[in-house]
Amino acid sequence: MPHDRVREALRTFVAERDWEQFHTPENLAKSIAIESGELLECFQWGGNPDLGAVQEELADVLSYCFLMADRLGLDPDQIVLDKLETTRSKYPVEKARGSSAKYDQL
Repeated sequence: MPHDRVREALRTFVAERDWEQFHTPENLAKSIAIESGELLECFQWGGNPDLGAVQEELADVLSYCFLMADRLGLDPDQIVLDKLETTRSKYPVEKARGSSAKYDQL
């Protein structure tokens, strides 16, 4: 599984640097928000961002998300699938197709 490879690489990287001590859920949540802001900054002045910069910032966001899930003992694949199922029930195809309305406005 590709995600298992990524998770193991992240664990090794962090362990080699003894950074586990800094990776509290609170600090990881802050890092996700900070890196998300940097990702958003790539789009600040228009819809044609530097793809390399987007890739770098997206990798940072994903890395911190994987690290947080790992720290909390959560399986990223499973929590995404669980949330997708919840969202599927909020946005049934027959009501939501082609609409950007929030579920309570469908």
